[in-house]
Amino acid sequence: MSDEKQSNGPDFSAGVPRAGIADGAMLVGHVGDEPVLLARRGDEFFAIGAECTHYHGPLAEGLVVGDTVRCPWHHACFSLRTGEALRAPALDPVACWHVERQGDAVFVRRKVEPAARPARRPSASEPQSVAIVGGGAAAQAAAEMLRREGYGGPISMFSADDERPYDRPNLSKDYLAGTAPEDWLALRPPEFFAEHGLALELDARVAAIDPKAREIRLANGARHSWGALLLATGAEPVPLKTPGADLPHVRTLRTLADCRALIARAQAARRAVVAGASFIGLEVAASLRARGLEVDVVAPEAVPMERLFGAEVGQLVRRVHEQHGVRFHLGAEVASIDTRSVALTSGERVAADLVVVGIGVRPRTELAEQAGIAVDRGVTVDAFLATSVSGIWAAGDIARWPDRLTGEKLRIEHWVVAERQGQTAARNMLGMAERFDQVPFFWTQQHDLTLSYVGHARHWDRIDIDGSLDARDATVTYRLEGRKLAVLTVGRDRDSLAAERELEQSAAAG
Repeated sequence: MSDEKQSNGPDFSAGVPRAGIADGAMLVGHVGDEPVLLARRGDEFFAIGAECTHYHGPLAEGLVVGDTVRCPWHHACFSLRTGEALRAPALDPVACWHVERQGDAVFVRRKVEPAARPARRPSASEPQSVAIVGGGAAAQAAAEMLRREGYGGPISMFSADDERPYDRPNLSKDYLAGTAPEDWLALRPPEFFAEHGLALELDARVAAIDPKAREIRLANGARHSWGALLLATGAEPVPLKTPGADLPHVRTLRTLADCRALIARAQAARRAVVAGASFIGLEVAASLRARGLEVDVVAPEAVPMERLFGAEVGQLVRRVHEQHGVRFHLGAEVASIDTRSVALTSGERVAADLVVVGIGVRPRTELAEQAGIAVDRGVTVDAFLATSVSGIWAAGDIARWPDRLTGEKLRIEHWVVAERQGQTAARNMLGMAERFDQVPFFWTQQHDLTLSYVGHARHWDRIDIDGSLDARDATVTYRLEGRKLAVLTVGRDRDSLAAERELEQSAAAG
């Protein structure tokens, strides 16, 4: 993903004809060397920075919804009026420009200074302090949203990780592949936390929560009180329980420390076996191939990712991997591991000096259970992400919430969902009573294949494919009893945004 500035298109400071921009349309141009997006909605014109602040996605290729624009790559959303980042994964605003109309022309010449938010007047129900247990996507997004909404009380973050919050999806993709530097990973620099009054404790393991005393106890014995608590403890890899699974060349990937150790092993390895055809497993397989390793994937299913995407998309995934030299051993599992090979349940033996386990993750719910919070395949929350215990919310990989579209309770392990839930939980801690109704979105990047998926279809009875999967130009729709539940796209980013909007409207209609 390029971070180069785009300076093509018209010079907006010289003016462009109003009639050249249709209602709902966007035009990318520049003011000086800065790329600017000009959008029209009715008789109003808006000008903001042309690149998403997440990974520089081209907003002009996105979708205008009301007075917002959504990024085509990872579905961040920005206000056309202010440039504010309204939805994760973007956390920073884009620049906002003043638009002048003279006769039949529109001019953009100067930036608008960000308007300060009105000072927040604390309500009687506002918490005196907030504690966040976790240091991942949901935790960071929640802490930032509390400050953006004007909360002035103490915010403490307790992370079991030894690194500041970082871009976890990149671990199995570009960073592991060696195409992204480590300094891309941190979500915020160290000074950000001090500047925003966020007390971040790293390598801080919470041992217990006392809801009655409104106190948490750390493993080192320290105690901290809280007025509101967010549980964002995430998930942990499911371990492989076979002989040899504890050997030093057998690795899992969840944290930055895991990824560093995996890279160090990969630099000295020639052949890797990936146990599991999960998202992490297949992204790791692609990244290790990019490093030049021979890679074998072992998985029990007949078609990789068939359970999630159906056989047709699963076969595409397999073909792409095989075109890049990955070998599959399907219908089999790892039986045992030694220092030089992996024995499979099929009787086959595969040479390996590196083994990566990617057989899934499980939510870290132990703290919630010990505190008497309702748990059912995750921490049970209501539509506002509140748990069964007053004053405690949950977000991210552990939260199981009621989804309007499917009518089911969902727990989804996606980065964007975690960030957006963190933002919603933060607002609700401040009494805003905001439902979490956003449609789940995720993407996976494997070799030169990117799949985008909106919605959630655990079951379906019909799959419609528009376009060609082989040509990497397709929209795949998943339906159950006539209802559209999810849409997967290949090479059709704007269609993915349109599907997201349609699913939102369906959910809102009940």
